[in-house]
Amino acid sequence: MKHKKHGMNVQVVARPDGTPLWFSRATPGRTHDLTAARAHGIVQACLTRQILVPADRAYQGAGATVRTPYYHHRHQPEHYQQFHRDHARLRAPGERAFAQLKSWRPLRRARCSTRRISIIVRAVHTLLTCSCPG
Repeated sequence: MKHKKHGMNVQVVARPDGTPLWFSRATPGRTHDLTAARAHGIVQACLTRQILVPADRAYQGAGATVRTPYYHHRHQPEHYQQFHRDHARLRAPGERAFAQLKSWRPLRRARCSTRRISIIVRAVHTLLTCSCPG
């Protein structure tokens, strides 16, 4: 069966408290996370500014300032397991930024062009960051 729908890849830069600062334009879902981050200049900007980034395993090999979990081994030493727990705790606020984006109904199952998704993402970011009363 052919699936005529495709996903999107949107990169997010968030504050340590989980507040989204920047959303990238959407790229096709087949784009690897590390490729998208490099294309948007995120990896180079973090290296240049020496910003420590806790990331998932998709960013393995991104650079000196990007921290990823250890590869899974059958018998992990206790310090690996502790590192994974600490790493997950540091990544949780960034995951909240993704959750805020995905909670908007137009983006839940959106399967339109990357241009349209990028416009919707920009609008959602504007609504998330505006300090409107109420």
